[in-house]
Amino acid sequence: MSDITLIGINHKTAAVELREALAFTSEEATNALNALGNNTKIKEAMIFSTCNRMEILFVSAPSKKIQSEGNNIEAGEDATQSMINFLSEYKNLPTTRFKDSLYIYKGSDAIKHLFRVASSLDSMIIGEPQILGQVKAAYRLASANKSSGVVINRLMHKAFSIAKKVRRETGIGDNAVSISYAAIELANKIFSDLSERKVMLLGAGEMAELAVEHLISHGVKNIVVANRTFENAVVLADKFDSNKNSDKVSDKNRRCNAQNVENNKPSVVAEAVRFEEREQMLKDVDIIISSTGSTEYVLTAVHVKKSMSLRKSRPLFFIDIAVPRDIDPAVNKIDNAYLYDIDDLQSIVDDNMDERKKEAVKGERLVDEAVIKFQRWLENLDVVPTIVAIREKIETITELETEKTLNSLHLGEEEQEAIKRMTRAITSKIMHDPIRFLKNTGNHRNDTFYLNAAREIFNINNMNGD
Repeated sequence: MSDITLIGINHKTAAVELREALAFTSEEATNALNALGNNTKIKEAMIFSTCNRMEILFVSAPSKKIQSEGNNIEAGEDATQSMINFLSEYKNLPTTRFKDSLYIYKGSDAIKHLFRVASSLDSMIIGEPQILGQVKAAYRLASANKSSGVVINRLMHKAFSIAKKVRRETGIGDNAVSISYAAIELANKIFSDLSERKVMLLGAGEMAELAVEHLISHGVKNIVVANRTFENAVVLADKFDSNKNSDKVSDKNRRCNAQNVENNKPSVVAEAVRFEEREQMLKDVDIIISSTGSTEYVLTAVHVKKSMSLRKSRPLFFIDIAVPRDIDPAVNKIDNAYLYDIDDLQSIVDDNMDERKKEAVKGERLVDEAVIKFQRWLENLDVVPTIVAIREKIETITELETEKTLNSLHLGEEEQEAIKRMTRAITSKIMHDPIRFLKNTGNHRNDTFYLNAAREIFNINNMNGD
């Protein structure tokens, strides 16, 4: 049976400096896979590299073993060591730099690790959705370079299937686990349709910007930016405005805007206002995201109460991500005003993470089931050829001996055909029990031992005189 092995490092075993040193770009992965094609020890390979992990999945010919009932004694780890040496040479990094951070999984352990990674059970943030797309991209690259084969092809498609099943049958992807996304989930609960809401950004904090990007992805198309330095507000507004051809527009916003066009949603319009206009803008906006560096409240309960009368009690949602806080906590006492600070959001994130961990237990069970099924398929790769080879050998012997006997007798066609039917029936009955035994793989038996024993008994390995 072919050996499946996975070696790698991730955010749990290696610092970012080492992960960067061992990371592969798409071009580097392509070149590495082509180079591995010349390695006679490696039959199939795939390289998976992200900011949090670098892993190489490969299939090698079975390592030599001294076998006896119930025992498998490894005679060498040539393919694994060869891959480690290749990684060292390709990255020009001594093995001493990364060997202590390297994990090595074999057989069912390698299969399980891959399934857990694809299902986001091994991610820094459990349930994050990006990982499956990254795994698919790595597989497409391997497939395009013809470095994947029967085993990896089947293994990857099973990984994609189990990842979708885990997401579908568990709540692993439910509930926000980032501060910015938790804020947007709250906004969704308050407003039924975010696309009709206007957002005001106070300050230019990173988390606030990320929250606005999440809002844009949820259909928000009107944004106001207020900053103490007006020039910076203009630059930030241009960053969000899809109609401005600014070089500073981020790739993420370009994707958001492209998605809006694809979904026939209006483009994002963003305007800059002076910081002194923030109170006046309260009557027009619906969501305020604040992250200034002020040591005093930039919006007070008095400011908000005054604006609520002009809004005719339309809801007003405040997301205060600043430390110290930007918005007077007394705002929460005003009808239809909803204020959440960073502690509120962190509490929501912590609760949501706990829920994801509970759901991950269900995901682990689904993964374990998938590993067992794949392992059976893998074992049958050897079972089926062995059965076919034994059947062909016995049938060949039977046919030759039958022909010899018939040639020495003077029988009619009907008698000859009757004898041939009888010998075929005898062959089939003789094969029935051995085939059933080989197919009936048990959970506690060494199937490799029995397969090898069967091949030795019927001399299958030396049929060609080897």
